[in-house]
Amino acid sequence: MDSEATTEARILSAADALFYEYGVHAVGMDRIRDACGVSLKKIYKCFPSKGALVEAYLRRRDRWARTALEERVARHTDPEERVLAVFDWLYDWVDGPDFHGCAFINAFGELGADSQGVVDAVRDHKSAVRGYLQDLAHETGAAEPEWLASQLAVLLDGAMSNASITDSPTPARHARSAAQTLLHSTAAPAG
Repeated sequence: MDSEATTEARILSAADALFYEYGVHAVGMDRIRDACGVSLKKIYKCFPSKGALVEAYLRRRDRWARTALEERVARHTDPEERVLAVFDWLYDWVDGPDFHGCAFINAFGELGADSQGVVDAVRDHKSAVRGYLQDLAHETGAAEPEWLASQLAVLLDGAMSNASITDSPTPARHARSAAQTLLHSTAAPAG
């Protein structure tokens, strides 16, 4: 018999795949039930509403994305290469067959006006990514790491959106090039 944690994981896996590919509004709870093989009663016992399931999906996506990003960056020791690895990771992700845009931007666009839980999950994710970028910017010795991190975050989000719209990973390469230009223009003076 499945444990509660295993059942929740099955539900979340199904919701993640469906919400990410088709959008939240297009996916009903019955479709999630069919995909995970868990009764609606059990789904609602684990997640009292569709909104709660969407929030859990976004929190799970946050953990996945930040872990994958940090693992990619950790392959490098040079501070500039660590920043640029963010955009290399993005390129590889958007070039894959399962890329459907930024889950957070997508969910915010669908539900941001109606769900404070979604707004909170999206803002928490974007804030955590910006904080990570700021840590990377500090490593480079940038004169204004907070400013640099904000610029890098805009490049990252813009590249994700454009990659989704154009169905091409090329915007990630353009963002990498722009990030490299930013890094060279914001470096702390030598000596």
